[in-house]
Amino acid sequence: MEVDTVKDVFDRVVKKQKLKSSKTIDLVNHVEKEIDQAIKAIQGNGTEGDSAANMTHEILLNLKNKLKEMAPTKQLKSCQKEMNTALSTWVKTTEKLFIHDISKAYRNVDMEPNVLNELIANHLYREALFDIGDSFIGEASCTASLKLKQLFQNMYEIHGALKAGKPELALSWAMKNHDALLQNSYCLELKLHQFQFVDMLKQGNRDQALQYARAYLAPFATTRKEEIQRLIASILWAGRLDQSPYTEFLSPTNWEMLAEEFAQQFCNLIGQSSTDPMGTAVSVGAEVLPILIKLMTVVTAKRDWHSMKQFPFPLDLRSEFQFHSVFVCPVLRDQGGDGNAPMLLPCGHVLSKQSTLKLSKNSSRSFKCPYCPFEAMTSGCKQLYL
Repeated sequence: MEVDTVKDVFDRVVKKQKLKSSKTIDLVNHVEKEIDQAIKAIQGNGTEGDSAANMTHEILLNLKNKLKEMAPTKQLKSCQKEMNTALSTWVKTTEKLFIHDISKAYRNVDMEPNVLNELIANHLYREALFDIGDSFIGEASCTASLKLKQLFQNMYEIHGALKAGKPELALSWAMKNHDALLQNSYCLELKLHQFQFVDMLKQGNRDQALQYARAYLAPFATTRKEEIQRLIASILWAGRLDQSPYTEFLSPTNWEMLAEEFAQQFCNLIGQSSTDPMGTAVSVGAEVLPILIKLMTVVTAKRDWHSMKQFPFPLDLRSEFQFHSVFVCPVLRDQGGDGNAPMLLPCGHVLSKQSTLKLSKNSSRSFKCPYCPFEAMTSGCKQLYL
């Protein structure tokens, strides 16, 4: 990877700097030592008159010869030259790999400034930068959803409390949204009750924990049977959970994981992505930008980049950057779903499952992709999940 190349060159510069710095310090210390010895010799000279002057002259001449033999200036210049060479290599490598002009790698898209400003403001709010978001709205003279800001303020308040080991606010929110969480098959409420239950056991309050289980854990017994059974069994180890088979209940990372799960489910219930859309867009852009720049050097001479409706080759993004919420088959023009899932061909194009079956005569032969010369078998196609 190009980033690895830059890092390797930078590491060599750092290593060279440490080596030359050490050598320079040793050289300066040596020169200082020789000068100190000469000063002490002059100060310790017990003679007077011409003898003292001759002795001082001899000491200074001896110092001059030693410094001439050491050639500190020459050594320092050599160290500096090697450092300059390493830095020059670093600069050239960086300039070679990082292209400053990216204007040819993007298309001009008409977008209302107010819409863009609102997206930026919402991004700041969902990143908990509320003061900056308010300042941005004031300076950009744009509007943003006050309700969305309040929702994220509430989310971060509960999120912070969870990370601090205080589940009360999250429990109140989960119980308030009990039906919605169950409808989406979420078990956040149970996990929050579990933390309260385990805290009672840690303190040795067995009777209190049993009463709490009857009140709050029992309703989940039919849907989360195994989890409830383990929790109830752990009552036998009240006050000594750290010596029990259930030590995973005490893991210090549990609160952090619970806080992140809460944030994800909170965003889902309010109709927001659990990952920051603008941050994702910027990350994807940074990942594909080098590919697009290379594409420009090849495509521009043959065809107009702005007239291309799709890339001539697939862009392999990481799984977290692949989204297929709605899919319409470009061949049959019907929307994909559970019974007609989108299928990724080896060439990178996507068709519906029914299209691949029709083109392959019910998987009896290979078929040609409608968008490129590549031939594929249905067994080589991968299902994408909406």
